[in-house]
Amino acid sequence: MKNKIQLITYTDRMTGGGLKNLKKILDNELKNVFSGAHILPFYYPIDGSDAGFDPIDHIRVDPRLGEWNDIKNIGQDYDLMADLIVNHISAESEEFQDVLRHPNSSPYRDLFLTKQSVFPEGMTAEQQQSIYRPRPGSCFSRYTLDDGSEADFWTTFTRNQIDIDVKSHSGQAYLNKALQQFAQSNIKLIRLDAAGYAIKKAGSSCFMIKEAFDFIDELSDKAHQLGMRTLAEIHSHYETQIDIAKRVDMVYDFALPPLILHTLNTSNCDALCHWLTIAPRNCVTVLDTHDGIGIIDVGPSESKRGLLTADQIDTLVNSIHTKSAGESLQATGSAANNIDLYQINCTYYDALGQNNYDYLLARAIQFFSPGIPQVYYAGLLAIPNDMALLEKTHVGRDINRPYLNHLDIRNALKKPIVDALIKLIKIRNNSEAFEGDFSLVRTQSGFNLCWNNLALQASLNVDLMNKNTTIFIKEAKKETKVLISDLLVH
Repeated sequence: MKNKIQLITYTDRMTGGGLKNLKKILDNELKNVFSGAHILPFYYPIDGSDAGFDPIDHIRVDPRLGEWNDIKNIGQDYDLMADLIVNHISAESEEFQDVLRHPNSSPYRDLFLTKQSVFPEGMTAEQQQSIYRPRPGSCFSRYTLDDGSEADFWTTFTRNQIDIDVKSHSGQAYLNKALQQFAQSNIKLIRLDAAGYAIKKAGSSCFMIKEAFDFIDELSDKAHQLGMRTLAEIHSHYETQIDIAKRVDMVYDFALPPLILHTLNTSNCDALCHWLTIAPRNCVTVLDTHDGIGIIDVGPSESKRGLLTADQIDTLVNSIHTKSAGESLQATGSAANNIDLYQINCTYYDALGQNNYDYLLARAIQFFSPGIPQVYYAGLLAIPNDMALLEKTHVGRDINRPYLNHLDIRNALKKPIVDALIKLIKIRNNSEAFEGDFSLVRTQSGFNLCWNNLALQASLNVDLMNKNTTIFIKEAKKETKVLISDLLVH
């Protein structure tokens, strides 16, 4: 996988059409901009209760988007990343419906986790309290089977997402089938969605326990044998991220987005610079994704200090609500159906008050930080919070999941901030200095992020006091100096 910038996108929400349309946009309007793409769930159906993360059929491309050959064709020209939804499957799936109809004879009866399968002797109040929950409420949903009996199925996220017993024969077969299909379709990197929740053990937190690490190791080994790599998607304390990075191919740097916001809001880069000296190097960097802006990734955990203090986090969260004119507040927590305990739902552009300079500076810091950068489609096009979609669906994360058509894209590409961002992407992609060694230097008024690869050099000089940011690129026979502010001049 090339160390160049990749796009994160839904197929239908960006193109207004299918996978063939996405390929045309990458080849034309976005020609020479992205080396790869993370195509968010394209499985059947794309419009379930969690925007494709609750597949009825993980091995079937939603026919409204196309077919596996379309995925394969994109993968011939671009590094492709896809989601392996490890933890759960839709309650509407054929497998789960068969279990409801034939509770005693279904061939899929070992595919799904129930309370009884993890707590055969019953669950104590202490055991229930120890389970880590990403959202409020019970981790079980009661279903009535066709024989009149009832069962409490494990549902970590929503009632419609039934957790899989990944260690069972059926669970292993289910995941292996998906891996085989991915390998045949030119997918190079697999995002292990919610893998930290995949193993449940009585008396534990059921989140990133030792057995979950072992499972991720096993799954990664299978992917390697098929010529693919894995990316672990974990929101947790930063020390956990560092530990996980030692055991997997790649991890997300989820601490970077809130730390950049904190730095730009306060003109204090202490926390950011500290993190960049200890952060994993085998990472994918993001500022925005299909989910919200993570907070838990920089916060304290029990007796452990965070990258930011609790007071700093409160200030950060309030600044997002203020700069977004209260829109993020309407999409986060109890105000929205999908209550995220560790995320603020808002576009990154609005989290910075739609300040073009600050937004471009944030992207520059991302691109010069260690890791392979990814840019979310709404962030690429500087699309503001979609309050109309939020009002329609009452799903908080939809504030940053807009539906666009071809005309929307062409119009967005004319905006000065989008033009500047694409120029910045090309600067990052065209320098081989980023294949070298990274270093960070603190200055009196900010910091420098530097890359050296033999005679090649790329550096970002950030002056937080005077709001001046300069890029220096040194090549064999040429030196280039670029001011971030100049990129915004059409």
